[in-house]
Amino acid sequence: MAKQSGGFTLPGESGYEELTLQMARKWGADVIRDSDGTVLSEEIVHAGYGIYSTICIIRDHNEWAKKNRDKLQQTFLCTPAAVAEGEELTISLMESFFREQFAVNDTEAAFRYWEVYDRTNNTKLDNERWAYDKSAGTVTVKRAVPFHKYTVSFLAYRIWEEISMYNHTTNHWDKEHLMQIDPRYPETREYLLGWMKNWCETHPDTTVVRFTSMFYNFVWIWGSSERNRSLFSDWGSYDYTVSALALDEFEKIYGYRMTAEDFINQNKLHVTHMPGTGKKADWMDFVNDFVISFGKKLIDLVHAYGKKAYVFYDDSWVGVEPYNGRFREFGFDGLIKCVFSGYEARLCAGVDVPVHELRLHPYLFPVGLGGAPTFTEGGDPALDAKKYWNSVRRALLRAKTDRIGLGGYLHLVEGFPDFCDYIEKVSDEFRLIRSLHDAGKPYTIRTKVAVLHSWGALRSWTLSGHFHETYMHDLIHINEALSGLPVEVKFISFQDVRDGALADVDVVINAGRAGSAWSGGGDWKDEDVVTILTKWVWEGGTFLGVNEPSAVEGYDTYFRMAHVLGIDEDTGSKVCHGRWSFEAEDEEGILPVGATVAAKEHLYLTDGKAKVLKAAEVHDGSLADGTSLPLVCVNGFGKGKGIYLASFRMSLENTRMLYQLIRYAGGEGTDGLYMTDNLYTECAYYPESGKLVIINNSDREQITSIPTEAGIKTVTLAPYDTAFAELL
Repeated sequence: MAKQSGGFTLPGESGYEELTLQMARKWGADVIRDSDGTVLSEEIVHAGYGIYSTICIIRDHNEWAKKNRDKLQQTFLCTPAAVAEGEELTISLMESFFREQFAVNDTEAAFRYWEVYDRTNNTKLDNERWAYDKSAGTVTVKRAVPFHKYTVSFLAYRIWEEISMYNHTTNHWDKEHLMQIDPRYPETREYLLGWMKNWCETHPDTTVVRFTSMFYNFVWIWGSSERNRSLFSDWGSYDYTVSALALDEFEKIYGYRMTAEDFINQNKLHVTHMPGTGKKADWMDFVNDFVISFGKKLIDLVHAYGKKAYVFYDDSWVGVEPYNGRFREFGFDGLIKCVFSGYEARLCAGVDVPVHELRLHPYLFPVGLGGAPTFTEGGDPALDAKKYWNSVRRALLRAKTDRIGLGGYLHLVEGFPDFCDYIEKVSDEFRLIRSLHDAGKPYTIRTKVAVLHSWGALRSWTLSGHFHETYMHDLIHINEALSGLPVEVKFISFQDVRDGALADVDVVINAGRAGSAWSGGGDWKDEDVVTILTKWVWEGGTFLGVNEPSAVEGYDTYFRMAHVLGIDEDTGSKVCHGRWSFEAEDEEGILPVGATVAAKEHLYLTDGKAKVLKAAEVHDGSLADGTSLPLVCVNGFGKGKGIYLASFRMSLENTRMLYQLIRYAGGEGTDGLYMTDNLYTECAYYPESGKLVIINNSDREQITSIPTEAGIKTVTLAPYDTAFAELL
């Protein structure tokens, strides 16, 4: 690879000028940025590089916030259910919550939205049946029903901004806690516009203002006990957007009143993994309208001073919604995404914005998100970087991004020269891959895939947060596998199905647990959806279901698409019914060696016609002793077929399994051009430039051969390595 520069953003640090400029040259940086807790000196700022300045528009205003505590951001909190032993029950509001993060909002405006619920019979108590003791911080339930459960939902100020809180505790800072202010209030907006104007005037050398992000953070509720510090976290939740003012304004616009219970939802909250409701959709639109309207004023101000505006697609991103069709209204010049995995790279690359930038891991922090050492004793950041790049790289072969970079504290790299050398290799690889995209799109197979779930395109490529935090969901593993495959993928909702979205699709994937947004839950009660999909498969499409696809109670089958899949799940009503026997056999060699599918109880063939390609023999008494459980099935249905997987977990073997199933479904066979014969490797071909990129996804040396239109290409790759070959 010829040494190039550009497309790389380096975190600089005052006091480490020599190191900053040395790494800028080594990594080919064209931009230097600050990070939370760092500043850039005059020597760095005037060294000839572009300058990113990071601002979190709603924090770093403690002086103003202390004078306007009623304008801090808020959330609804709900106490854990408490059991009444008699006719009176006293509940402490803050006992379970981190007192450094929250404070009770008992103002008159907020108090109107407090609610006390009898959770045993699921009814809201009239206000005269409970009393609030401000000095004690408790609510007493009167005329309680003995041994019923009760909760209190109340508005609380957020008194420590969550990302600052995380950075503070991770890096053991001894500094003032930062609060977050709410621009929903006119006084806050006036203050912030003045602050932004002054900031632009006092930062003449800044070329890009990086908003981190807009106004409302993803939800992260901490608990009082270190045994369960993270009570709840959801990257797509809107719980941190509420206030009495916002609720009142919503009612004026939409004509109905949102309540605490609309957010608390029996203390389950409205996690993104659940299908949305009409009320949640209205609230999301309401917040998005506000974030765009005020956000655009700030961005226009930045542009007026000749600077560009980028947004960080993490932290306070809620309400920005890059995939709802309105993102262009902001006027952002670029979008930056923190990435651990391939699907997150695709999430960034697919947004309609001029510049896409990835913030790579590991961050330059002493420890990582999981608390393991990184840039400290016992850490191996070079190995961490290889593993993260290994996941991200395969996605970058499929979709172009414009820039990469790092964040954190640059001085931490001084003791890790191997890390510095590896990032140099990564930056050079990235620039070469980017240049191939500039020449033309990579080769893809003919078969086109749609992922069907309740959110559709709004949650393209994501579920709710980073990959390692959502290990329990099949679909995020499928997204990760798809992110690096040579397959065109789109994300569709059930309304999209009704509107004709299947016309240009060959395979529909529906995956997840019953009742989740990813399986679809109540959306499968719509007979039109079932009919449209059934007809589409009959005419040649493939419905690929994983775990509990199309599952909903109340019909003759639990899986609404059981007639297509040839398999269903018994929820207890068919324990006395017979079962079709079968022999598992993969006659056509569809599944690769080493692919694994976890067994799932109570699956049964509906009419015995489905071919079982893989099964689990059960002999330990854990499921149904002495029986075979179908794990992978293929069922012919008209001109099309149904394919079922009992589960899907991301691995190199399973990624190849998914790819071969997609190819098989589309009639392209299980192997073909530009497909490595070694499943631990992958490749991408760029026809316009005649370049072939081959990657080793494993930690061992691999030899792989690729059939191309120019003949067989054989390559030997070191662990995690990349090779570039000329075919024309």
